Amino acid sequence: MAYWIKINYERSIYLIDLDSITAFCCQPNKRITFWLPNTNQEIVLNKQNCEYDYYLILEYIKKKIEIGYKTHNEYWVHIIYERYEWFINFNSITTFAWEPNGRITFWLPDSTKDIIINPNNDLEAYEKVLKFVNKVTGNSLP
Repeated sequence: MAYWIKINYERSIYLIDLDSITAFCCQPNKRITFWLPNTNQEIVLNKQNCEYDYYLILEYIKKKIEIGYKTHNEYWVHIIYERYEWFINFNSITTFAWEPNGRITFWLPDSTKDIIINPNNDLEAYEKVLKFVNKVTGNSLP
């Protein structure tokens, strides 16, 4: 079921199905970033300029994470990367790359952003990626 919202952003009105968004980035300065599906267009909302929309999306994210949303082909994961909080639907990730130094890289759909997880810097996020890859693909990364 779609979860549609209507937001005013940069002099345009957008109707967006939040269920189609694959990743959200929450920054310490109270900004939420996400990318529109099938584009690399970034939407950045902040508490000062778009307070209602900001809180609407924040509540949506909280619901996804709180209930451990793992149904309807969704597997939402919360990780900290580069001092930002990321909320990512791992089922939307189509490629994981493992490097000999142990780093795992994956790319967010609908954006040009890559996420590089290092076991020495963020063991919890690293283990989440390994667990997901093994559970979903039946393969393990070395």
